[in-house]
Amino acid sequence: MPDPTQGLDFLLRTAPAALECRSVEVWWPRQVALGAGHANPMLGAIAGGYAADRLAWAFSAGYQAALRALVPQLPAAALASLCVSETAGNHPRAIQTSLSPHPDLPGTYVLDGAKRWTTLGPDSALLLVAARTAADAARVPIRLALVRQGTPGVALSRMTDIGFVPEVAHAEVRFEHVLVGEQDLLDGDGYALYIKPFRSIEDLHVHAATLAYLLREARRLAWPRPWMERTFAALHALAAIAPLDASAPATHIALAGALDIGAALVREADACWAATPGDPACLRWIRDRALLTVAGKARAQRIGRAWERIGAEPSGRAGDL
Repeated sequence: MPDPTQGLDFLLRTAPAALECRSVEVWWPRQVALGAGHANPMLGAIAGGYAADRLAWAFSAGYQAALRALVPQLPAAALASLCVSETAGNHPRAIQTSLSPHPDLPGTYVLDGAKRWTTLGPDSALLLVAARTAADAARVPIRLALVRQGTPGVALSRMTDIGFVPEVAHAEVRFEHVLVGEQDLLDGDGYALYIKPFRSIEDLHVHAATLAYLLREARRLAWPRPWMERTFAALHALAAIAPLDASAPATHIALAGALDIGAALVREADACWAATPGDPACLRWIRDRALLTVAGKARAQRIGRAWERIGAEPSGRAGDL
């Protein structure tokens, strides 16, 4: 198996300047080109984080890389969004969006429903939509459908900004009698094979991209060398975890440890930023840092279940990144 960490030397050799980027339209073509130059989604996420001039694009690079680690057949040039959350949440029982066989067109399905908090939704060309396939089943069967923006019956509206990373927009999406072909349905259990593992895969790629972004800023602003060395080591650890089984409890435990290390590095980075309070990147970091605390409860539950499956519950854990 190829070494998943091979190729990280560019983080130490590439000039630490980043081109200013204020919009998805400018950022995404750059990210596609970066991703094409790397062997796997994790390295693409790290390259995108290093090239980012702000946390928004580091997050977005990690998010897009995570989707491609989850669904490798996604078109490389199509900005994509995972559509799971609805009014009642994102648990299978909360998903009311339905996918039903078309009564008159064999091999065609009808998609109806609505989604909320679709990340990058206003700008995405491709939506991965979670839908139930049987209304009365005791265990709700979920499938993922690939739906292209502009398909008849797809209506999208931008949601209110969340107060940080304003460049990353969220959308509400409605699906009214949208026709989906069999070829656009992902195989297997949509929840077990895609939605559930994505939580870990997203954490892995987004946090790697974030640390790569901070490492570039550290080089630009001459932060302490020991901090850069530990961040480089943390990125190697995250890259090594990437090929592991995302559903395995040991992977969750390794990821939790890596995220705790990253959390400590981020706290130290806060002190480094304090030395350049007027720097535009510092001001954006202060505005956007809250992004790193999102989903902390879900991470804690995930690691608790992982230790239960292993058969040993630790006495305590450090905070989230």
